[in-house]
Amino acid sequence: MEITNIKAKVNQYKSILSNTKTYRNKWGEIHDLITNTLEAIIKESELNAFVEVKDDIENLELITLSLGSEISGIAEKFPGNKTKRPFIKNNGALVFQQLFNGKIMTMIMYPYIEGYGQPKPPKTLEIVRPEELTEGFLIRYVEEFLKDIIEWEDFDDDLPEKMGMNPIGFSSKLITEDK
Repeated sequence: MEITNIKAKVNQYKSILSNTKTYRNKWGEIHDLITNTLEAIIKESELNAFVEVKDDIENLELITLSLGSEISGIAEKFPGNKTKRPFIKNNGALVFQQLFNGKIMTMIMYPYIEGYGQPKPPKTLEIVRPEELTEGFLIRYVEEFLKDIIEWEDFDDDLPEKMGMNPIGFSSKLITEDK
């Protein structure tokens, strides 16, 4: 029986399972690198943010650089009285998610205002092995996060496609008849 290809795949499978254990064992030191670097960035840059750790599920932990939430300044007025219901704005977050296989996914969660449209889908920046994640990578991720958040906050109708929007008439080509 010729099962050379199956044996190669079995060896690859065993190697991947071994890597998962190795990556999970490295999470402790990576966790500290991420939280310490993010907290140092917050302190040195005076960014109004906080680091949040969610470790309810072992080996699927999450570290977030959050810009928090606040009253958006938009409010729904109730008819017949002066009562208003403010809309809450979530200001966005940079997320470091430990995946099922021990690798780390970095995502940007965009700001959104509850009750006003649909949130923009998260943007995956990268999935890396724990040994690939360095302070330099973390700084680069925070820079990209802030660039995207600034772009979201400074939205104007000159660049609707950057917000994931395509209002009627924008990016449409005129159809002309050749005479």
